[in-house]
Amino acid sequence: FIVLTGVCIGLLGLMSDFGTAAIFFVTFLVIAYLRSGDFATLSLICGGALFAGLLVLNFKPYIFRRFASWGHAWEFASTTGYQQTRAMSAAASGGLVGVGPGEGWLHTVGAGDTDLVFGMLCEEWGLIIALLAVLSILTLAVFAVRACRAGRSSFYVIAACAATSMMVFQTCLNVFGAVDILPLT
Repeated sequence: FIVLTGVCIGLLGLMSDFGTAAIFFVTFLVIAYLRSGDFATLSLICGGALFAGLLVLNFKPYIFRRFASWGHAWEFASTTGYQQTRAMSAAASGGLVGVGPGEGWLHTVGAGDTDLVFGMLCEEWGLIIALLAVLSILTLAVFAVRACRAGRSSFYVIAACAATSMMVFQTCLNVFGAVDILPLT
């Protein structure tokens, strides 16, 4: 119920962070699937969320402009693609081994330490360490799913899978948003 309420609040635009609403929604889908196992229910939920998302776009057009720069960050480098272009430049300037901890410049970009963590990690520690950090989160997720298979209580299994899905989806949003594969929410 709490997750569904958070998703509804996020979709109605009462919460300014669409990324958080998306994380809650994906977690809700995982919980709904684990409880029912029915793809028809998931389709109905996704259809309702799509309708609510289109409704929000009518009332808050700036959200559409934010998504319009997705995949075209370099064309909007001084406006809506500002953070992505800076994150990609910083990640590229870090190279394989980075410029050293605290020596990067991406922290001067607004919300760089929250929205662009992967870019900062690439810049300061290098691509090797950044990929190892992502790999460690994915390894933790694999072990969590394996532990869920051995669970004796459905509540604990669902809770562990939901927590794992939140962690993995948040990582995907941060990594792929910083390099403009997903929209930076």
